[in-house]
Formats: sequence, structure tokens, C-alpha cells
Amino acid sequence: MAGDIGLKIERADMDITRIEPGKRMSKAVTYNGTIYLSGQVGNPDEDLQAQTRTVLEKIEGLLAEAGSSKSHLLMATIWLADMGDFAGLNEVWNAWVPEGHAPARACGEAKLARAELKVEIIVDAAYD
Repeated sequence: MAGDIGLKIERADMDITRIEPGKRMSKAVTYNGTIYLSGQVGNPDEDLQAQTRTVLEKIEGLLAEAGSSKSHLLMATIWLADMGDFAGLNEVWNAWVPEGHAPARACGEAKLARAELKVEIIVDAAYD
């Protein structure tokens, strides 16, 4: 048949797992060896460093639920309500990230969902 080059395309079953799915978003999604976390925020009544610690605890819990850990981080995107908090964020972040396992990272300033929020962190990580 003219134009038939004999290609056979097969679609593999997609093994996508959604962790704590909701109507708008899931807390995390795993696919093909990667876990994608939604943005995590701290408690509005906390200062920046306490919010950062709360966020990192949430991230560790979600990573563990997906069979991963902070040693497997690939990428982190961090949003600060005020870049003046950059040093305070880094103090907590540097103590949390395991030596030799720092991910690729971006950090910027953004207006967050609520005025009381000071930091939001999004990470991607590998899992087995």
C-alpha cells in the first residue's frame, strides 16, 4: 500500500500513581521512576524558618510514601514571599539536604496564595 512504511506503534500501560488525589490536584504523582510533588507550604502562624522546616517535613513524608527520600532529590523550585528571607531559608535548607545530594534548584520571589505564607517548595525526586 502506498505510504505504508510498516511502523507498528504500541502504547505501553501507563503506571501513574496519585498520592492523596483531590479534585484540583494530588499531593504527589509518581511515574516512570520519578515522583513529582505539588507545592508544599508551612503553617501561616510560623516564621520563615519554622515554615521551611514544616515544608521539609511534609516533603520527607510524601517522598517516603512514594518509596523515595531526600537523598534522591532531582530538582527543587522554591518560592519566597520576600527574597529578603533568602539567607534564613538557606540556613534551614542547607542543614536538611544530605551532604553530596543537593538537587538542581531555583529560588524566586512570588506572591503566595495567602499573605501569611512565606515559602512554598516544589520538588521532583527519583524512586525505585
